[in-house]
Amino acid sequence: MMGEQTREGGGTTMPGRDQEPGSYYVGVDVGTGSVRAALVDQRGILLAFADQPINQWEPQFNHHEQSSEDIWAACCVVTKNLRETCWDKAGHFFDLPDFLSWKATGVSARSLCSVVCKWTYSAEKGWDDSFWKMIGLEDFVADNYSKIGNQVLPPGASLGHGLTPEAAKDLGLPAGIAVAASLIDAHAGGLGVIGADVRGYGLACEGQPMTSRLAVICGTSSCHMGISKDPIFVPGVWGPYFSAMVPGFWLNEGGQSVTGKLIDHMVQGHAAFPELQAKATARCQSVYAYLNSHLDLIKKARPVGFLTVDLHVWPDFHGNRSPLADLTLKGMVTGLKLSQDLDDLAILYLATVQAIAFGTRLIIEAMEAAGHSISTLFLCGGLSKNPLFVQMHADITGMPVVLSQEVESVLVGAAILGACASGDFASVQEAMARMSKVGKVVLPRLEDKRYYDKKYQVFLKLVEHQKEYAAIMKGD
Repeated sequence: MMGEQTREGGGTTMPGRDQEPGSYYVGVDVGTGSVRAALVDQRGILLAFADQPINQWEPQFNHHEQSSEDIWAACCVVTKNLRETCWDKAGHFFDLPDFLSWKATGVSARSLCSVVCKWTYSAEKGWDDSFWKMIGLEDFVADNYSKIGNQVLPPGASLGHGLTPEAAKDLGLPAGIAVAASLIDAHAGGLGVIGADVRGYGLACEGQPMTSRLAVICGTSSCHMGISKDPIFVPGVWGPYFSAMVPGFWLNEGGQSVTGKLIDHMVQGHAAFPELQAKATARCQSVYAYLNSHLDLIKKARPVGFLTVDLHVWPDFHGNRSPLADLTLKGMVTGLKLSQDLDDLAILYLATVQAIAFGTRLIIEAMEAAGHSISTLFLCGGLSKNPLFVQMHADITGMPVVLSQEVESVLVGAAILGACASGDFASVQEAMARMSKVGKVVLPRLEDKRYYDKKYQVFLKLVEHQKEYAAIMKGD
């Protein structure tokens, strides 16, 4: 026991066990006389231990009884004791953006974006004591929520006195440089594109409030950021969150799980993928640039999108986030043939891209039905570099797509926050208008509207039928 730290209630931390960030596991052993629990790391090292006696009764000679309720209560005691051991030592709990701000400035203030979007904080009412008590984390309430943040600032607000000397040395920058309250990465991307000056492009959103714009941050997954002056509740879409992206505006956040990942999955899993790789490499192209060129070769006289007249995809291979909010949904493909050549792969790729765009259309329709009025899409992220992906979003939604001059819009958004914190701009909105630049506008092919409207009807039928299949299988 030498050097061991003993805690009240049977909890101990083990000597010489430095606890590093990572995953930890609780093992529980119910014995005859006691319940024991241990906290174990990924290396199999025991970091903390707790035990609790179990009551035993002997109503008559050689008859022994125990209570299952008492055993469960003992399990709860030892588990809580472990938590209070790898738990009480924590001074602060941060989301990553706020942790980085704290490392840079020594200021523990949280960004409104992080705590509203991920921690149930209300911009109007603050923390809700009853919620934390209900989920067994009432210790967060103590000391005016000091562990999870009792100072909450809007994105772009200046933190403390800027970079600390220690952080400045680590970063190779002068001490005192302004540091802004942060944003979640997708929200920074939205900030980096949604406020661009669009004068001279003939867009419907010119001269209109930013509320007529939808930022779509599309990469491995996609996020759809729409803002409004008043709170709008959209079924299946997160929010509304006040000042979580653009100060003074309410944010609604739709999303599609695994969009870029789905395209990779469909293309890489096809029998013709090795042939595609070889041909793309020979031309020094990415596989997607090659596929886009190949589609242009096989489209003949009709527009590229018409190649999927008989092939339809429902894209929720990983469940639906918005607007159906149904994690049980699966992916669907109808119209498959026996062919497995490069043409077949290219058309399946096209149908998958279209399905993602139809998913965006479904999200937009849900937002507009709830009160949003959207006229223009602003795309950023890795998939916005793919011209087919962009054109399909324009054609299928019927809206022009604005692409930024700078593709790395998340970085531009983060820089906008820094510019605002430095005092160079009077507001985040002013910084957005000056620093966000339009690179290209892609207009929808409105002459193809009837075709895509029909494919959209099929798209909606797919999920309707999937739900019918599930009901049949669950029935008697």
